[in-house]
Amino acid sequence: MSAADAAVPVRRSLPARVAGWFTPSIALARVAWLRTVLYLFVILDMHAFVRDTRLKGEHSDLYQPLLLARIFELPKPSVANTTTLYVVLIVACLVGASNYFPRIAGWIVAPAFTWWVLIGMSDGKVDHDHLALVIALWVLPTVRSGKRGLASYGDQTRSEAAGWAVRCVQICVIATYFLSAVAKLRSAGWALTWPGSAVLTWAIVRRPHPVGEWLLHHPWMLHVMQWVGIIAELLSPVILWLKGRWQLLGALFFLGFHAANTAILLIHFLPTVVCWLAFAPLERIVPWFRRRRASDRDAGEAEDQAEEGRQAKEQAGA
Repeated sequence: MSAADAAVPVRRSLPARVAGWFTPSIALARVAWLRTVLYLFVILDMHAFVRDTRLKGEHSDLYQPLLLARIFELPKPSVANTTTLYVVLIVACLVGASNYFPRIAGWIVAPAFTWWVLIGMSDGKVDHDHLALVIALWVLPTVRSGKRGLASYGDQTRSEAAGWAVRCVQICVIATYFLSAVAKLRSAGWALTWPGSAVLTWAIVRRPHPVGEWLLHHPWMLHVMQWVGIIAELLSPVILWLKGRWQLLGALFFLGFHAANTAILLIHFLPTVVCWLAFAPLERIVPWFRRRRASDRDAGEAEDQAEEGRQAKEQAGA
């Protein structure tokens, strides 16, 4: 092969480019950070959001299994199995968050938390803000760890398996918004009537809050917010192909979207919000911290040398 031939970039086939998009090479450190954050968040979720699973074990006669529970013929909740589930989840999440034995802990947390939310949401209200979180718990254990413990947060070894897991989480984060828009259209008979409806007015009356009550006096603002919301949800898949600052702006828009929902309706969507970290370059945290420490150390050494030089000159002058 000549030098000219070697300089010509190799054009990959369409299937190879598609596969490459689904499996980007990402540092294992990002997966390590996600494990720690998401497993600790599961513990918070069990106590703050889907927190009535154990209570439903005490009243199993009211249990109405969801489709997935019926498919796998999961047993009815009881005091014994919900308490066991609680203990197993707490222990496994703490082990997984430490990045010691993360795959073993992960394969315990994934089915256990899935069962936990299936019981917790068996009253008919299925919160779609848990979509990305549950999928994240299933894909994280597929990634083989290079380093364990604290060392894993700085592991810059690049892995396509890590890229696939992160991409799955990213897709599910975006799907939460896009499928929400699809559901709005479907419920209206596939007509674009939702943005012009009084749904936000109804939601504010149902969940009164000072900010929302103030907006009731400005209905045109509510209609603008509904249009902006559904357009953003329909266009949300674009974020998957954005890069750098443009992707950051897209992420900040949706985080602002959730902040507005919290201020107006007290709806937080934290399980989805925390999964936005899959878009963040978390693998840069440790290298940045190391550079910062090295810079401070070098600056300190330079000051010490300058001080020694001044003292030497003073002694020579004396």
